[in-house]
Amino acid sequence: MDLDIGTGEMIAIMGPSGSGKSTLMHILGLLHSPDQNGGPSPELRIAGVEVGGLSDRQRTKMRADTMGFVFQSYNLVPTLTALENVALAGEYAGAARGEARSAAMDALGWVGLAERSGHRPMELSGGEQQRVALARALVNEPRLLLADEPTGNLDSARSKEVLEMLRRFNKERGQTLVLVTHDPEVGETCDRIIHMRDGLCERSEALRSTS
Repeated sequence: MDLDIGTGEMIAIMGPSGSGKSTLMHILGLLHSPDQNGGPSPELRIAGVEVGGLSDRQRTKMRADTMGFVFQSYNLVPTLTALENVALAGEYAGAARGEARSAAMDALGWVGLAERSGHRPMELSGGEQQRVALARALVNEPRLLLADEPTGNLDSARSKEVLEMLRRFNKERGQTLVLVTHDPEVGETCDRIIHMRDGLCERSEALRSTS
């Protein structure tokens, strides 16, 4: 089936291990290209732009300008403070250091961690580290958030906290959110679930209207 994700939707990608969930996420994030598989050339459009023919430099710029990424393992630099970790994303997108640090402090405030900005990852709880990772994903105010098992390393209380933040930014800012999860309870917080098997999108299950 063709997959169409509308602006402002919150989508869960679900399926058994090896079904292609993370591969699809990497394709949407312009980290991998779709396989040809001997058939017609697959088409991938983001914000109306056909991205299949973009150069590596153009794909890198689109990622930096329009996307934010959240991972299960946080992927924070252990020697940097929370503020410095978040500011890195701003600098990566081309912001001057002072501008990036100011935006990073704002982003940490959005996730309730402004007072922890000077702490390094090892000084933060798992839930706090994931909120720093979320601030990093949000600092450039992307139109698309991609989250790969964002609650996979968290207990139920911290998972709920992170999901509520993701939903809040989705609703308040109109940001499109696509998350990979194996947890049905996480999937049920979304507007729609894309069920995958054997590398294919089998069906789309609408849970609530986004209108």
